Amino acid sequence: MAAKVLIVDDAAFMRMMIKDILTKNGFDVVGEANDGAEAIEKFKEVSPDLVTMDITMPEMDGITALKEIRAIDPSAKIIMCSAMGQQSMVIDAIQAGAKDFIVKPFQADRVIEAINKTLG
Repeated sequence: MAAKVLIVDDAAFMRMMIKDILTKNGFDVVGEANDGAEAIEKFKEVSPDLVTMDITMPEMDGITALKEIRAIDPSAKIIMCSAMGQQSMVIDAIQAGAKDFIVKPFQADRVIEAINKTLG
């Protein structure tokens, strides 16, 4: 049974890139959201096994959304996505309960490694 993944990023291009990596590796992308508020709604709707969450987004950032999703489901598995130079935010995200993080631009093998480790 393929793991269900929700992709959250305000850039459609980034969502497309990560979706492509995931589907090629046998994951089931069950939803996409372009900001934190939408991510929370989608999370409740599709109950994914894993969420990839961008850190910097309009409306609601990824760390706030991470905390809200973990309040709904303390066992939620969330991997943060960040651009280089956001190390302090990544630390905040890990402290808030993120399982791992991947750096943009995405390296397919690193994305799959982080997901497999998190779902492990």
